[in-house]
Order: sequence, then structure tokens, then C-alpha cells
Amino acid sequence: MIKKRILDKDRVRRINGGFSFIPHRFLTDGFLAALDQKEILLYFFLVLASDRNGISFYSYDTICTFLKITADAYIEARDSLIKKDLIAFDGTLFQVLDLPKEPGQRKHRQLKIENLIQQSFGEI
Repeated sequence: MIKKRILDKDRVRRINGGFSFIPHRFLTDGFLAALDQKEILLYFFLVLASDRNGISFYSYDTICTFLKITADAYIEARDSLIKKDLIAFDGTLFQVLDLPKEPGQRKHRQLKIENLIQQSFGEI
């Protein structure tokens, strides 16, 4: 067993300003293994870009520029992360969701069109 120790005491990470995290079970429960490379890249970007509630609002063109991916690759990765119940997206805002019980496809939590329209007008 490897014994852990701090290698550089002057460079220990600290939380200053923004805060983002990925739960350890993202690795240990198989979520990372269930994603392809572009899905991982987009998921990590959204985690880094989000506030404490997991909310971010970068446009697709900005995300594609940062990640150096095509719009098609972005759309495919985004839709897959939604289906895997890792993120929510309303057309403008992203929310990185609390991890589901296990990796896989989204259950029956699809947003209804009516709810999306109401959200866009601030009625919900």
C-alpha cells in the first residue's frame, strides 16, 4: 500500500474564490468509465464553470472554443450527459446534477415542454 504524504508543502491546494468539486464516487462507482472522452471533457468543464449549485451559462460556441471540439461533438456529448442524468440543460443554463445512484441512462425525469416554456418566462 502506498503511504500518502505531501510532496510540496508550499503548494497545497486551497479554496480561494470559486469552488468546484467532483465526488470521489464519480471514479469509484463507474461514472468516469461510463463516459467517452468528449463527455468527460464537457462534464469537467461544466463542473469547473459552475457555481456552488452546479449552475453555469456558457454558450455552445464558447464551450467549443475552450474545449477545442466541434459543435456536433459538443451536442453529442451534452445530450449524452443529459441522458445519463449527470447534467440538466434548459437551452441557456446548465446544472451539474448530484450523481444518480448508478451510472446509466436517465430514468423518467425528462422535463416537459410546458415546464421549459414556463421557465423561460420566469413563471416557475
